[in-house]
This record gives sequence, C-alpha cells and structure tokens, in this order.
Amino acid sequence: MDDGWYDEAAGPLVRPYAITAGRTPASAGAQLDVATQVMTLRSAETTDGGLTPEHLKIKRLCQRPLSVAELAAHMNLPLGVIRVLCGDLIERGVVIVRSPAQRVEAPDRELLQAVLDGLSNL
Repeated sequence: MDDGWYDEAAGPLVRPYAITAGRTPASAGAQLDVATQVMTLRSAETTDGGLTPEHLKIKRLCQRPLSVAELAAHMNLPLGVIRVLCGDLIERGVVIVRSPAQRVEAPDRELLQAVLDGLSNL
C-alpha cells in the first residue's frame, strides 16, 4: 500500500494545541521574548522521564544557546507553543534562559547635531 498521501505541504499531523494539551504559556514561558536565549543545563542530560518528543527536541537543540524564535523555526512550531514547551522545561530545571541584551538608548538629538556640525565644518 502506498503511503504517499502525506507531504510537507499538508502541514503537521499533530496540531499545536494538541502538543501543549490546550495550554497557553505557563508562568515561566509567558515572559519569554522572541530573542530570549534558551540553553540546556548539563545536569539535565539524564532527565528524560515524562518529556514529550517536542521537549526532547528542544533539549537536544539547546545544547548551544538558541533564541525562542530560532527554536520555533527549527521545530516548525508557532512561538506560543515554543513558549509553553520552554516554560515546562524551565519549571523542570532542564533549561535556563537569558534575556536578550538590553538595548542602548539612542544618542540624543543635540549630540547628533554637534557631530553633524563638526563634520560640516571640516
């Protein structure tokens, strides 16, 4: 029998709400920005009990730091689902997260005008 009825264009067989059991971001996952870096803890290398295949894939992918957005792209899942799954892993102590670097404020207008005036005088 030919199993060729399914292809990549059909989309995932398991819908995102089924992956998260209908949950929205947990308290730990709710604070995750798309640029937040996620990394697996070395001490969690043997903690696989009760983890879903999606959790295990995140654990494997995050051996090196990845952002929440990168995880979503690698796993082909919506950001909300990744936030829920990462929240689960944070609560279990499997991964840690680091906030993205704080943005530096843009220089004020007076400083930029002084630089422009100085360049014009050259």
